[in-house]
Amino acid sequence: MSRPTGRVLTLLELLQSGGTRTVAELADRLGVDGRTVRRYVGQLLDLDVPVESVRGRYGGYRLAPGYRLPPLMLSDDEALAVLLGLVAGRRTGLTTTERAANETASAKIRRVLPRHLARRLDTLMEALDFTDRPGEFDTPDTEVLLTLADAVRHRRPVSVRYTDRDGRRSERTLHAYGIVAHGGRWYVTGQDARIGEDRTFRLDRIADARTLPGSFEAPAGPGPAQRVLSGFATAEYRHEVTLRIQGTAEQIRARLPAGVATLEEHEREAGATERWLRVELRAERLDWLPPVLASLDRPFVIERPDELRALVTALATRLAASARRA
Repeated sequence: MSRPTGRVLTLLELLQSGGTRTVAELADRLGVDGRTVRRYVGQLLDLDVPVESVRGRYGGYRLAPGYRLPPLMLSDDEALAVLLGLVAGRRTGLTTTERAANETASAKIRRVLPRHLARRLDTLMEALDFTDRPGEFDTPDTEVLLTLADAVRHRRPVSVRYTDRDGRRSERTLHAYGIVAHGGRWYVTGQDARIGEDRTFRLDRIADARTLPGSFEAPAGPGPAQRVLSGFATAEYRHEVTLRIQGTAEQIRARLPAGVATLEEHEREAGATERWLRVELRAERLDWLPPVLASLDRPFVIERPDELRALVTALATRLAASARRA
């Protein structure tokens, strides 16, 4: 490839990265003068690449928005970032139901990589390991995800067909505040217009989504992520647990995050100097909680349920017995 042709392709790569590039900036990056930059721009225009000229003090050149360039050019670092992102998305479940799209996208990028970079990438993937194991996640439909995203952005009501965890199906009108990725799943949070209350729905349980006429105002207060976490902590479960734990919010959150428990200040008794927090959570099972409380290594009081008190006592007995073994 001749040097002028290589510089034209480098110019195209710079413009692909977005924004308006000044003539001085492009000349510096290409190692040429301003007149040569303009000649290279003319060659791109001859190839039907829509380069726009921006006038003014901060003017320069940019690509017309929305145009799909035939050669998508990525630097070595960009190609590696995209491929690693695809690997991470596949492992964590943050993909759509079009799972093959992840693999075909990876294959397309790998196919056009220079040999030296492909070899280095293969070496990295062979050396790379993960502490977590890839799980099987129920992923959302692509069209549902994009429809909800559009409804969030434009504050439009959306009709969804939803199946809850008990298999009950319903059609709801949702004022969606935001989409949240958490724990390998996608969620949408918003107001259920029929009952006028905030709800959080798993996207993989939404079979269809249709944008409706009208608009709504998003409420002030916590953002979508905090609403989802608060919804988890207050959801209906078999056991309701109330504790008092001596310590700071940071110490408690290290073992009981916002998606699991709610915290509030506990009124101190007269003369007391220690800080206690009231902790409330709901759970289908209690057997995981005694080890968590033990790992906190903070004084605590169980207010309810009695079943948890019995489980903590049993764990303490087993630990004491193990400690006495020779």
